[in-house]
Amino acid sequence: MDSYSLELEDEEGFAGDKANKGAFVEILDDLRKPLRDSGEDPLGGKPSAKISRKRLASLLVDGKPEEVAVVQSAIEKFAQQLKGVICRFLKLKSWQGTEQIVIGGGFRDSRVGEIAIARTNLILKTENIPTELQLLRTDPDHAGLIGSAHLLPAWMLQGYDAILAADIGGTNIRVGLVELNLAKAKDLSRAKVAKLNHWCHRDESNLTRDEAVENLVKMMNELVAEAKKSALPLAPVIGIGCPGVIREDGSIASGAHNLPGNWESSRFNLPRAVRERIPRIDDHDTVVVMHNDAVIQGLSEIPHMQGRRHWGILTIGTGLGNARFSSRSNHKGKG
Repeated sequence: MDSYSLELEDEEGFAGDKANKGAFVEILDDLRKPLRDSGEDPLGGKPSAKISRKRLASLLVDGKPEEVAVVQSAIEKFAQQLKGVICRFLKLKSWQGTEQIVIGGGFRDSRVGEIAIARTNLILKTENIPTELQLLRTDPDHAGLIGSAHLLPAWMLQGYDAILAADIGGTNIRVGLVELNLAKAKDLSRAKVAKLNHWCHRDESNLTRDEAVENLVKMMNELVAEAKKSALPLAPVIGIGCPGVIREDGSIASGAHNLPGNWESSRFNLPRAVRERIPRIDDHDTVVVMHNDAVIQGLSEIPHMQGRRHWGILTIGTGLGNARFSSRSNHKGKG
């Protein structure tokens, strides 16, 4: 891994603020404002933030010409902004020579997002920028769990069928049982999420950090019990993806501001908190590993990137996650 969780800032603010889900909503709202003022907004009176992704997708297929035009205009402007953000990353030393960028995150998992990403890719091609965009091949909700298996040395997984993984985001927390399927593919290309627990913590008012951790552990214990009930040999390992810059000891240095409470406190260590609450799995001491959530989504793509020397990932969600990787066979630096 060459870099991750970079924050690019200029006189107009942070680059990530121009290429996340909130940026698209803001663009759509700006387009609608003069139409609302004149009483001619084809999307009606509902605020842009309240229009569902499914509704926007249906408008692109079955909407009136005026409705389609508004949504397509928002897609075009967002694509131009995303292209600008990508070009800023490509100018960084740690991102130079990037051949492919995978786009993940919740925005990718929508028809509007897919079209915006495809449009951005076309813009890059027409401007002769030699970097190709690729949609995350796995469902982003699953990739954020599957990638955890790539944090571990292969020997730690031998003899086990699954691991427990968690993906902590600014809106949702997901915990899953990841079936490794090593007998079918040693490179983890056949790994899949067999069971998923999901909690939208953003819906909870006045939620504290400790309450969030307790609910996270509750979901984990439910899946440990599920694995035991299903006679699924579970490795004594828990992988966690979390926003921000992660220190070597597992504490969070920065970037966790969208999570409930203060996750960046020097007195808080999430891996330690989880290990204290789940000290053993199947008579073995529990090992908890944690890294940045964009890194983990990116790691899920490793089996598909063997022909690439340098590649990156951008996760478009509540924020804009990022990571850049180099294949070990072609890179002399440390991974």
